[in-house]
Amino acid sequence: MSSYTFDDLKKDVAEGRIDTVLACQVDMQGRLMGKRFQAEYFVESAWKETHSCNYLIATDMEMETVSGYKATSWEKGYGDYTMKPDLATLRRIPWLEGTALVLCDMLDHHTHEEVAHSPRAILKKQVKRLEDMGMKAYMASELEFFLFDQSYEAAHSAGYRNLKLASAYNEDYHIFQTTKEEEVMRAIRTGLQGAGIPVENSKGEASAGQEEINVRYADALAMADRHAIIKNGCKEIAWSKGKAITFLAKWNYNAAGSSSHIHQSLWSLEEKPLFFDHTGKYGMSPLMHNYVAGLLAHASEITYFLAPYINSYKRFMAGTFAPTKAIWSKDNRTAGYRLCGEETKGIRIECRVGGSDLNPYLAFAALLAAGIDGIENKLELEAPFVGDAYGGKDIREIPRTLRAATTAMTESAMLRKAFGDDVIDHYTRAAEWEQEEYDRRITDWEVARGFERA
Repeated sequence: MSSYTFDDLKKDVAEGRIDTVLACQVDMQGRLMGKRFQAEYFVESAWKETHSCNYLIATDMEMETVSGYKATSWEKGYGDYTMKPDLATLRRIPWLEGTALVLCDMLDHHTHEEVAHSPRAILKKQVKRLEDMGMKAYMASELEFFLFDQSYEAAHSAGYRNLKLASAYNEDYHIFQTTKEEEVMRAIRTGLQGAGIPVENSKGEASAGQEEINVRYADALAMADRHAIIKNGCKEIAWSKGKAITFLAKWNYNAAGSSSHIHQSLWSLEEKPLFFDHTGKYGMSPLMHNYVAGLLAHASEITYFLAPYINSYKRFMAGTFAPTKAIWSKDNRTAGYRLCGEETKGIRIECRVGGSDLNPYLAFAALLAAGIDGIENKLELEAPFVGDAYGGKDIREIPRTLRAATTAMTESAMLRKAFGDDVIDHYTRAAEWEQEEYDRRITDWEVARGFERA
């Protein structure tokens, strides 16, 4: 929820401080798509609604019009959806001159019902399920990325080869090295803060050129909104300074992957921490036991929404701080799910499975759906894993490929009940297309390995 109001916008427009309003929807990849409105027109009428082609929630990363979707196709003529601005998300964007931004819900052009497979609607449905149970979720996503000294244009011209990272060595927690990167990172911190996103810190991460940005937790929908704006803002700010950022889960074989760890806890609508019980082991309440048991019981089924691309699965490597096992453990970074804040009202479970390439709305929704199922069915929580999970034997593994994760998702009775068949079928098609596109491509690795020797 932004503190910047529609009345603030109208005043800024009247006094010449804002001349452009970005009306944005979130696509399947978690990117901002939309229009740049002349601010006077937006405050006059476009604040009520605008329109976009419905193919925007049925394309791949390349904006390819993919066949096989029930919701939209060439046969159906690719009509419009209605974009309904959610004025609670309105905010100034300090790094863009004279600019404000608002996120939009996607509505059917004829019925004005929310489009069920739009990412924001999927998360809102799970939030409503919690509200009906007298609860709400607080979440926080930590975003990691790599910073390069080249611009996006230069990296593209070089075929994304011989890229120059912002540092030459592992800079995890390094102050001196991150001082060299402050032109970009300070601009990101202050820019996001000015956009109404309360920033906690930035830090160097576990590989050369790797960064992390952390912002304050919020209710699930507000945090997903922040996450989408953060990713777009980081790219825009880096671009404005002649640099480039990537949120690829695994950009280079020799580098650590980039994650999006998701912290989650449930609270009553009256702000009582429902995961905390001072009499429980580690301070965990029975409700938290059920919730975490749901995450684990459905871990394979929800993996696609945490790792949606071929590249996502390259990150799951032992000894890299990316998990390979879907188990829970107490303050243990080798586990897929880590208990944090034990014995305090800030107790929470951290999902370490997701990469920085995830769509926050879909990831949050899948985690909540699994946790709610655990609560509804009073699932019992297994004992916490102790030790190095990478070497653990006969314990639950994270799916190793997109193919395996897609099968688990599409066959999930829990997800079909929570999201609806049409929604799961829609994202199954997205996953199938990603796999089909990859399967017919020739990689540099294949050519270099076999050109002479095959």
